[in-house]
Amino acid sequence: MNTVLGIDFGQARIGLAISDELRLLAHPLATISADKTATKRIAEIVEKRKVEKVVIGIPRHMSGQLGESAQKALDFAAELRQKLRCPVETWDERLTTVAANRALAAAGKKTRETREIVDQVAAQMILQGYLDRENARIETNPSEN
Repeated sequence: MNTVLGIDFGQARIGLAISDELRLLAHPLATISADKTATKRIAEIVEKRKVEKVVIGIPRHMSGQLGESAQKALDFAAELRQKLRCPVETWDERLTTVAANRALAAAGKKTRETREIVDQVAAQMILQGYLDRENARIETNPSEN
């Protein structure tokens, strides 16, 4: 199996995380600028690391509704689908950035120190949630795979 890339899309920065080859664990990978070159840089990572699937977090409101940030993430996912050969899926990522900030604070990191890695940790949480669901689905329905 090849790896899965997780993306925490933000207007300034994009956090990236990658799975292991067994798709059991997600690991922080990088933070890139959310500029015009972002899709190109992600495409290069996908090719270099032989990524089989990309999962991008969609930050829905607690009500489940899509806000402006969620729509921008969906637009970015559509751009990636045009550029990549692998599937691009979306994942509900309510509160992952909040959880990432809390986890880093619990580890004794100050906000100034975490600015560069919080997006990677949020991407890791998005991807780990996705991997856990996929692995649970496989365990529940082994004949489907």
